[in-house]
Amino acid sequence: MSTAHAGVAAWHAYMNSQCDAALLSAQIADDAVFHSPVVHTPQEGKAKVMMYLLAAAKVLGNDSFRYVRELVDGQDALLEFTAEIDGIKINGIDLIRFGDDGKIKDFKVMVRPLKAVNKLWEMMAAQLQAAG
Repeated sequence: MSTAHAGVAAWHAYMNSQCDAALLSAQIADDAVFHSPVVHTPQEGKAKVMMYLLAAAKVLGNDSFRYVRELVDGQDALLEFTAEIDGIKINGIDLIRFGDDGKIKDFKVMVRPLKAVNKLWEMMAAQLQAAG
């Protein structure tokens, strides 16, 4: 099994755990980078990546969230998801690069349509502000 396949399996375990922060922490490399669909600059370092992914789990983590397609190649995985928030249907991808140790090195989220991006921006801003 490639490190990306193992990493994706660990990611799904985290997602199925009600987003256990300790499980997530074990998966994130210290020098990981997060690319948000609504923040221009990459967020660098494990603490920031954790903050964004935990906030995203609170925003998107409802009964409508589903991964609907998965592509794994080498160190990279693309996970397509759907969700619904406040009546807005969201379609997006998580593009994840894993290191040789199986930990997440780079995590990029892309979302469509525009009204979904706007709703995520609003809700993520509130979660991140609440997180401090």
